[in-house]
Amino acid sequence: MPKSTLTKLGLLSSLYFSQGLPYGFFQDALPAILKTMGLSLPAIGLTYLLAAPWALKFLWSPYLDRRGAGRLGRRRGVILPIQLLSVLLVFGVAAANGGPTITWLLASVFFVNLLAATQDIATDGLAVNLLAKHELGWGNGLQVAAYRMGMVLGGGLLLRIFHATGFRVTLTALGALLLVATLPIALFREPESAQPPAREAPSLSYWLTRPGAFAWFGLLFVYKAGEHFATAMLKPFFVDEKGAGLDLTQVSTLNIVGITAGLVGAMLGGGLVRRLGYRRALLGFGTLQALAVLLYALAARHSPSMSTLAVVCGVEHIAGGMATVSLFTAMMNSCRPEHAGADYTVQASVVVAASGLAAAASGFSAKALGYAGHFTLAAALAALAVVFVGLVFRSGRGLEPAVARG
Repeated sequence: MPKSTLTKLGLLSSLYFSQGLPYGFFQDALPAILKTMGLSLPAIGLTYLLAAPWALKFLWSPYLDRRGAGRLGRRRGVILPIQLLSVLLVFGVAAANGGPTITWLLASVFFVNLLAATQDIATDGLAVNLLAKHELGWGNGLQVAAYRMGMVLGGGLLLRIFHATGFRVTLTALGALLLVATLPIALFREPESAQPPAREAPSLSYWLTRPGAFAWFGLLFVYKAGEHFATAMLKPFFVDEKGAGLDLTQVSTLNIVGITAGLVGAMLGGGLVRRLGYRRALLGFGTLQALAVLLYALAARHSPSMSTLAVVCGVEHIAGGMATVSLFTAMMNSCRPEHAGADYTVQASVVVAASGLAAAASGFSAKALGYAGHFTLAAALAALAVVFVGLVFRSGRGLEPAVARG
């Protein structure tokens, strides 16, 4: 692989790692912690609405695409200050006397999501502008892999630290890791040849008039919703006495196993999506994803051992990682370079909105149907999403690439 490609991938990896690290703690570890603190399943499900900035970021993405280079660079000038603000916010919560209350903890989750979502707009724009066509598959594979590596530390290692020491040390460690991950973008010098800002503000009107856009948005909405409907209740299932009955250390082990497997799946998907094409990849990997979610339902009908749960989590995360890469590659391929950040953000917002709504509803489903019934319903939703993808492509209404890439 050329040195220039490795440099690009290394920079982007550090930025996506920075997003995955707090996400892993707040979205993978915190639900288990909240369950041990006595919160109900519907209440835990509703906490996923704190990720709303990820679904709404398209509202301010046009401003970032219009932004000029400035002294720090067009994208770097957004990313670097946000990274530093995130570090200060986490350190501030860690310094709270007696540890953060649930209210302040959930408020910090919202503001970290707000900062990370804004950083993601600029990072996605930087990725679209830096990566050539032949680098997209590996770029998206490494994007998902780096994000998941951050989740391994956030949802696995930091959960172990929390179990042993509590919030203060855990959040201090989180802030320190974010600070280290900020170094590559601090040292990066954005090329002057990067895509210039758009002269006109990108808007939703482009997508509303683009042929195939409504069918494409439908595909984006359903493709990952079933999986997130399942996994939102996975950590409560692990610690619930009516579920697997595990302690937080065991949950952290399963988080590490699952997210590491997702990293492998992301790299596999990145290598295969270019050969298969994103249409066949979406269908094939989406099918694997639905079958893997069904394994959770089968496990929940019995008293699964740690080894069984580790295998199930590994398989599902591999399939989910491959499906995610195929979707991200298709999304990036549909972006206009001059509106890269906004175009990608509009698409990503649809995915996040669907995932957030599915996660918010998951607690009510798990309470009404039980864990096994909930996971079965989630698998059915994931399977229906694959059927929808097939219908979109068969009808010829799939979205074509916006432009040719060099």
